Amino acid sequence: MEIILKEDIIGLGYKNEIVNVKNGYGRNYLIPQGKGVIASPSAKKQLAENLRQQAAKIAAQKTAAEKRAAQLENVELVIEAKVSATGVTYGSVNAAIVAAELAKRGIEIDRKIITMRDIKRVGNYEATVHFFKDVEVKLPVTVVAENQPQPVQEEETTSQEESVQESFAAEEEEFLEAREEEAEAEQK
Repeated sequence: MEIILKEDIIGLGYKNEIVNVKNGYGRNYLIPQGKGVIASPSAKKQLAENLRQQAAKIAAQKTAAEKRAAQLENVELVIEAKVSATGVTYGSVNAAIVAAELAKRGIEIDRKIITMRDIKRVGNYEATVHFFKDVEVKLPVTVVAENQPQPVQEEETTSQEESVQESFAAEEEEFLEAREEEAEAEQK
């Protein structure tokens, strides 16, 4: 079934685009929700006329989208999350968290135009921000652990491990010396 979209739907298409969808999806969701209309020959003619009349407006929207995309050109997000000892996050980092992090930097972006998989581990990932039909920005997202162990504790553990290793080495040395003395005594 061919549908003319009345608004942008991420993953399906953009406003005023003709897309093929399954009959049930078109009849039961897109058309009743006002997100699309059936692409009849008369509707297609009307769409072509509207696009011709709105060409300047669409060009202005695309230019505005490109300016917004330029704001994100060199932005890299580092998000701190609570992490277990195995590197798995408590909860997940998703588009809403990325949008909130961008808002902290003064860049207001609707979370609905950000697509990414939910992040559940520490590491480097990528989010895509869809500003307009042909204007998308790939945004690097790094998730780091919020609850890092303190270095003081590591030094204490290291000194404890060193003292244990030193005591084993001293015991081993004493044992070897005692064996050598026994071997010398047997030879005499």
